[in-house]
Amino acid sequence: MNEKTAHRRNSVRIIGGSLRNSKLEFPEVAGLRPTADRTRETLFNWLRNEVRGEYCLDLFAGSGALGMEAFSRGAKSVVFVEVNAAASAAILQNVERLNICNAEINCIDVCQWIDQQKKPLHQFGLVFLDPPFADNLISKVCRQLADSQLLKTTCRIYVESGIPMGAEEMPANWSMLKRKRAGSVAYYLYIQE
Repeated sequence: MNEKTAHRRNSVRIIGGSLRNSKLEFPEVAGLRPTADRTRETLFNWLRNEVRGEYCLDLFAGSGALGMEAFSRGAKSVVFVEVNAAASAAILQNVERLNICNAEINCIDVCQWIDQQKKPLHQFGLVFLDPPFADNLISKVCRQLADSQLLKTTCRIYVESGIPMGAEEMPANWSMLKRKRAGSVAYYLYIQE
């Protein structure tokens, strides 16, 4: 990455809720592709009655758009996990600029972070999982989450993938509620039961 690329800033806007139209800036980072506006709109229509007052977990947070969209729509708190230092720093800057008080930003590998959560302070009712497509981590992380103490009994998990996901790749106690495709992106909503 050359110096000019490293300083280039990208942005997305929050599309609903109390922070609607707020701009989120993020750096140019390999593999970071924020969830498209139309996809986020569909996702939050699916979650219309599930966000308010919920503890949310944004894994592979990237721009932080999914977690901040949830906060804008009434989530109680959001934990962001993003290994890239520049992306994590940008999430922190956006959180501070938008006065989001109930946010925690963790600059650490997602699998490592999940492993460290032996006695979480609270369980999450909503998880966003959107790893870099080239890393093929979805099945591994989903099973790791299912084996952890991080999820509420009826947690909803959003998964975004570059390839269609089969039921055999997901934990046995997760049921698919919704699925859709937008171009080369497949996205799903699961519930842990």
